[in-house]
Amino acid sequence: MSDKVTSIKIAGLGGMGVLTSTQILAEVFFRQGLDVKKAEVHGMSQRGGSICSDVRFGKKVFSPMVPAGSLDFLVLFQEDQFPLYEADCAPGTLILKPAAIDLAKLENKKALNIAMLGLLSRHLDVPVDVWLEVIREVLPAKLHKANEAAFELGRKSV
Repeated sequence: MSDKVTSIKIAGLGGMGVLTSTQILAEVFFRQGLDVKKAEVHGMSQRGGSICSDVRFGKKVFSPMVPAGSLDFLVLFQEDQFPLYEADCAPGTLILKPAAIDLAKLENKKALNIAMLGLLSRHLDVPVDVWLEVIREVLPAKLHKANEAAFELGRKSV
């Protein structure tokens, strides 16, 4: 196993599921036997303001905070949030935006966060069944069908 630490920032607005997504993401990598750290910045998120959360994983992670200029992935739930986090990006940062997903095919618009995790999952070496298992455990049963469909939609997006 490499000593590389992978850093992911998820950003959006309050109520978009940023914290739920990072909870799922952290648990997925914890189940892969990796050291996982996460950090959240709420700000005015309770009133629909900006929110971001960092997840870092690897063999050994010493800090939950992503050093400036070293992000591996920036996942935006709201594209206008990019300028806030541009300084965290490295030259090779993969930036994932909701425009990559056909939102008309999203059964439940509130499941965009899970669709974005599906899109991200295509770039990470974790079996799909692990992602779905964690999603089912974190979310209430009444939301499983719509969120599983959203995850698959994200995985199939380009």
